[in-house]
Amino acid sequence: MSTNTVSIENFLADDQLNKSQILDLIELAKKIKATPADYAQALAGKSVAMIFEKPSLRTHVSFDMGINKLGGHALYLGQQNGKLGERERISDYAHNLSCYADAIVARVFENDAIEGLAKYASVPVVNALCDLYHPCQALADFVTLSELFDELSSVKLAYVGDGNNVSNSLMLMAATLGVDFTLVCPEGCGPTDEMLAKTQALAETSGATLLFTTDIHSIGQQDVIYTDTWISMGDEDATKKAAILAKFAPYQVNHELMEKAQAKVVMHCQPAHLGEEITTELFDSEMSVVFQEAENRMWAQNAVLVSLIGNQ
Repeated sequence: MSTNTVSIENFLADDQLNKSQILDLIELAKKIKATPADYAQALAGKSVAMIFEKPSLRTHVSFDMGINKLGGHALYLGQQNGKLGERERISDYAHNLSCYADAIVARVFENDAIEGLAKYASVPVVNALCDLYHPCQALADFVTLSELFDELSSVKLAYVGDGNNVSNSLMLMAATLGVDFTLVCPEGCGPTDEMLAKTQALAETSGATLLFTTDIHSIGQQDVIYTDTWISMGDEDATKKAAILAKFAPYQVNHELMEKAQAKVVMHCQPAHLGEEITTELFDSEMSVVFQEAENRMWAQNAVLVSLIGNQ
């Protein structure tokens, strides 16, 4: 049967996809989720090299098991090879992997590594996370939202917390899809001017509204509130952590904030530091869709891989 693929060459950053491509990927993800048996041979005979510079639970497991469900083979390449570009040039790494693999999935520290792999590889490259973007997570999040709301463009989505790769991808994809997006970050912890300008340009094209504020009291009415950890890998030093927690404390997502914004759904990409960016009570409540998001990582990524290298 036809796999109804979406025409894309790589999956690197959210703003490299148009509205039609994103919506088609969302629909394909839902189709694979609903009838996985129909796609059990979609990657038969195909192998995917998975590069992981950073530790992972959901990304590793969802890609590995997802590829298996599609009839393909996944090879994990962990930190034993060191940071990309140090042991050997990224160009050599990409050329070598292209000799063996049908696609490359990479979870790396820097976006430059993703761009280097895509430049030199002769097979498709998927960004499984870098310092600037997390497009696999954003796609899974919008798959989840499409399951919860009949019309995505009517959803009001807010992200509260540290401006990072997750918030970057969320707001870029929201702006492309025409979803109103509010970003609330402490002073000095928001996105770059370049990222804001890029998102604003997309929002103007789609008709979406983008609001960036440091005032948590200006969050306004929202349907969904999203948050992520305040403590990034490498910031676990006790003194540094204490300063971060003090600065971010007013931005905790809890039942009070949900009620203030009239929001009915809370999202988190995990891992969650319960009691910090989100309360345990809210994370475990009926408003939380965190595990639905986690499952949809697999289906969203499967849609990307089927589109990139699926058997027609």
